[in-house]
Formats: sequence, C-alpha cells, structure tokens
Amino acid sequence: MDMTMKTVQEFLGPEPMTGIDGERGRHWIRHEDGDRLWLVLDRQEVSTNTFNEEVFRELNVLLAHAEQEKWKAIVFRSAKPNGFAAGADLSEFRGVEPSAELEARIAEANAVIDRIAALDVTTIAVVHGTCVGGGLELALACDRIIARDDAKFGFPEVLVGLHPGLGGTARLTHRIQPIEAMTLMLTGKTVDARKGRSLGFVDAVVPERDVGKAVDEAVAGRMERRGGGRTGDALNLYPARKAAAYQMRNETEKRAPAEHYPAPQALIDLWEKHGGSEEDMLQAERQSFAKLLPLPVTQNLIRAFFLRDTLKGNGKGTSGIAHVHVVGAGTMGAEIGAWCALKGMRVTIEDPQVAALGRAVAGAHKLINRKLHGPEALHARDRFIPDTNGVGLRHADLVIEAAPEKPELKRSIYARLEKEVRPDTVIATNTSSLDLAALFEGLAKPDRFVGIHFFNPVWKLDLVEVVRHDGVDEDVYSKALRLVADIGKLPLPVKAAPGFLVNRALMPYLGEALLMIDEGEQPERIDAAAEAFGMPVGPVELADQVGLDICLAVADSLAESLERPMPPVPQWLRAKVEAGHLGRKTGKGLYDYDSDNKPKKDKVKQAPDKAMRDRMLLPMLDAVAATLEAGVVPDADSADAAMIFGTGFAPFRGGPMHYAKERGYADVAATMEKLVLVHGPRFTPSRWWQRAHD
Repeated sequence: MDMTMKTVQEFLGPEPMTGIDGERGRHWIRHEDGDRLWLVLDRQEVSTNTFNEEVFRELNVLLAHAEQEKWKAIVFRSAKPNGFAAGADLSEFRGVEPSAELEARIAEANAVIDRIAALDVTTIAVVHGTCVGGGLELALACDRIIARDDAKFGFPEVLVGLHPGLGGTARLTHRIQPIEAMTLMLTGKTVDARKGRSLGFVDAVVPERDVGKAVDEAVAGRMERRGGGRTGDALNLYPARKAAAYQMRNETEKRAPAEHYPAPQALIDLWEKHGGSEEDMLQAERQSFAKLLPLPVTQNLIRAFFLRDTLKGNGKGTSGIAHVHVVGAGTMGAEIGAWCALKGMRVTIEDPQVAALGRAVAGAHKLINRKLHGPEALHARDRFIPDTNGVGLRHADLVIEAAPEKPELKRSIYARLEKEVRPDTVIATNTSSLDLAALFEGLAKPDRFVGIHFFNPVWKLDLVEVVRHDGVDEDVYSKALRLVADIGKLPLPVKAAPGFLVNRALMPYLGEALLMIDEGEQPERIDAAAEAFGMPVGPVELADQVGLDICLAVADSLAESLERPMPPVPQWLRAKVEAGHLGRKTGKGLYDYDSDNKPKKDKVKQAPDKAMRDRMLLPMLDAVAATLEAGVVPDADSADAAMIFGTGFAPFRGGPMHYAKERGYADVAATMEKLVLVHGPRFTPSRWWQRAHD
C-alpha cells in the first residue's frame, strides 16, 4: 500500500487522523514510527468508534503481522475527535439466541483482546474523550493507559442488562482495588481522567500537547504502572470477596431486583466465585456474558437503548436558539430555565413576584453547582438572569410560557408576547393538558406557537413532548424539536390532544390507585403491586411526586375533554389539595415525608396480587393504544420510548406496547372486558387492540 508520510506529532492528535490517507484498512490505520507501531481506530461510516466483528477481525490481522515484527511499543489510539471508543455495536446483539455460534463469536472477540494482553512488547492506549465498554476493555489489556485530560471512562453494560464481556471484569478487578472496580461496573457510571488515575487504572493524565512526551516515558519504562496495591490483592482473597459480595448483593437488590435485572447479581457471582484468579475470571466472564445476552430482559433493555436513539433522531440538526425567555418562575419555569442555562443558553426568566424569582435563582444555582464546577458553573449561573420587567422578551429566540394551568391567564400572556417579541421568535407553552387550538385562538400569528411540554423534575426526566397543532409552521415545529435535542433532552413529536401522550396514559393508572385507596386498600400495597411489575415507584408515591394539585388539574381536564370515562376523583383528594397537602413538595400528601423528603411508609400487610396490577396497568396500556388509534404519536415504538423515558415504565419490559404484544393483544383486551364487569365502562378496551390483533 502507498504510505503518506506524516510527522509523529500529526499522528498524536485525533483531529488530523480523521480521513487521512496512509497504510490503512477499512477501520484501522497502521502507522510506523521508528521502533513504534501505531494502530489507530477509525471505524468507517460512523461518527463514533464502536466494535463489531469486522473491526475485530481486521485488528486481529494487524496483530498477527505485528507479532512477526520487532517493535519496541505498540500504541493504540482513535482517529475520532469525540473519543476512543464507545464499546460494542449493540445492533449485533439484537435478537440473539443461545447457541454455540454465539459462544464462538464471544470467544473470537475475546481472543483479539487477549492477543493484545499477551504481546511481549510495551502496549499503550492513548485515550481521549469517550472510552467506555469495549473501548475501556481494550485499554485495560494494554500495559499503560495515557489519558488526555478530557477522557471519560466507564462500563455502562449493566444499563443494557449485561456486564463487561471482553475481559473487563477480570482485568479491572485485578488492576485496581476490586471494590472500586465492582462499584464502577455495578453502577454503570463514568469517571473522568483524574478519577481514573486516582483509582489506579489510568497511568498518566496529560493535555494533548504532552501526549508525545508521555508516550516516550512509557516506552522508556519511566512511567510507573498504577494499580490497587496490596489492599487490592488482599480484597481479591476469598474471605474478603465473600464478605464484600454479601453486602453488594443486598445493596444491589434494593436498587435493581435480580428478578428484573439479573446482570448485577451475575457480576457479583462472577467476582465472588472466580475473582481469586484473573485467568479463571476471564473464562467464567465469557460464559456468564453468553447466558445474559439472549435473556428477554437483556433484549428489552437493548431495545430501550435503541428507542432512546430514535427519540434523539427527532431533533437532528441545531436549532440556532441562543436566548430563551421563560414566563413564570414557578417550579416548572424555574427548572426549565435552569436546565437551559446549564446547557449553555442565555436565559431570562420573568415573574411579577420578586420572591418567586429569588427562589428560581436559588434553585438554578443549586442545580448548576451540582452539575458543573469552577468557571463552567460560574458562567452558567451568570447566564440565568431574573427579569422583573420582561426586558429579555425583545432579544429572545424562543419564549417558553410556564404559567399556571389557567386558560384565560395563558391567553392574556400570549397576546402580550405577540406584541413584544421579534417577528421570528418562537413562542411555546409548557401546558401539560390544555387544548392548544383553544389557547392560540384569536392570535395574529398562531403558526409560530408550539407546545414544548417538560416533565417534573426537569433535571431528571429526559422526555419532552413537542406538540403540534394544525396551524403550526413546519420550520417553527422543527426548530422546537431541535431545541429539545440541543439541551440534551429527548424530543417526542405529538399531535395536540387531551393530555397528549404521557399524561393521557398516566392519569388512568394514577386514578385507579386513588380509587383503591378510597375503597380501603393500603397505599403501600398498591405501590408494592406496581413495583413488583418493575415500575421505579408505585402510583401513590408517583402522584405525590407529581403533585396532587397537578394530578387533580389534569384529571379534571381529561374528564372534561375525553369522550371515554376517567376514574372518578375521590372527594378527599380535593380536600387535600384545598388544605395545601400537595405531596412531596409540601411534606404531606398521600404519604407524609421526612426531613430527607422520603415517604414514611408502613409495612405491606398483605402481598399484592396480579388483579391489582392489571387494574392499574391495563388502563395505562389502553390509553397508549387510544393515542395510537387517534394518531397522537407516530407509532408504537415512539410510544414505548416516551413511556420508558418520561414515566420510568419498566424498561426491562421494552415499553407498554411491547409488553402488550408479548403478553398478547387479545389477552389484554379480554382481561379489560372482565374488568368492565367489575368496575364499569371506563375499562372498555380501545378499538386499537382488535385492529392490531386482526
């Protein structure tokens, strides 16, 4: 092959490598630099490096040649500006079944990483940006890891129902203190380069300009390999492993029950049984990984990963919005503004009450300080500007109205906004359930109005419903979708309809729970029924989190707007709202809350049954089906994605419509027909079930 000569410095940085000519195969660039061989990953046709069979097979050929040559060092690096590698190409994991072929594929990939570990020359991984999953496993197979100061490391496999499967469990627990290693793998969290060096698996942290010097030091043997030391060795002894594993199991079970999420417990078993020998653990890891991958739970979590990508794709491109003006400094307005400031936008927030603006500023600073540090936090705080007189309106690219759910108040705000904002400014409402067509009636230019519905808490819930009405301009709507993606959220396109998707689906679920309380059922038992299904919190606690005042307003709005009946609202709920007992935000609601804002719950007196679960969950599924019937959401996958990322619907079940499909549409409809006989016509199944079944 022809070789375009480059200087060593040109090859050190990722930016010049992208698209260079030289001695390269499809995904790897091979560069000789004196007594050093550089193997640079540049997977084609993707913006981020991931590993698939083709990438590994090409690397295997390169390693076979390298073993026949005399090198003092082999250096691995990425040509992608955004990072080293983001792990496996999960598309190759979809739909797999237990088989000898699957085990052979896993063994083949491991053999390539093992080959790196067995090389008798110094091996160095030079890492920048993202280095997670398989990317970190490749780096751990090297003798030294040099990290640029922007590097991020982690093992997120647990989030898709797996644990590391390319030797990562064995190499990390024997490279650093094993408890720290297990914590990193069990949580799926990422750490920065300096934390990696503190833990012991990163050997040097340098800026780009010093990467060359660091490589020289490593090749010359002057870079000490970090690690877990004697403490790490001691903790890998069986008595220590057994004691630590017992504690890990208990803590993990609270967060991720093994019945629903088997991967964390499989990882703990793996380390407890085989952690005394790196080689034994390497072999056992592959067998464990092969068992986990085909499980329905794992396949559904992988499905959820791709559903997230689908939502991200709704906001492709950039919005061009730099200045956001928020009208209303209540809880939602303040959080929306704080999040936009955190994500780099200039934010002015308007409210007639100075006290509300003061609380908004304090809350914004608290969120920013939790997420950012140093100059970044200072700049973000400076971008969040209280605006008592609405001066920011004249400069805003987008205005978000987050006033109380009172139609007349909102209409008066829109009439003022039309007069004061620029002609090209997008105007959005954060209404959770009101009819957009009615809100925008009578405006001079309703085509520049759109719904952008965030969920509470904004910092935690990724989904945002972007609501179209019949008169919206397509450019305005596209800009709204892109804005949501610009601030790191997941945009869901929905058509204007009562409750849109998420609230339309949630309210029957919450309403049945409230009726069960009215019938004398223990709230804790109701929550336990939903949590046994896999919901992150039960409907009673969720209602308190949302706010009983908001639940009541949405329930009343839907009862008025929908043709089909909703669960009747108990009178005692109205009394609670009137008394100011609104849930977690007031310290008292359906539960009382302690000083840490956690609900005070009694022990469940009687185990919940399947009938309770169906009574709550099937109306939710049916409401989603009804929105599909009405064209509120584009398709069932979008609905599943919305419910997973907007409500926390059990992700290991793949979403409500996927769960319904696996259970059987006919069974869902038949069970609801039985519930009609007991609880009335609100359980009449949607026509969608019959059409889907046919």
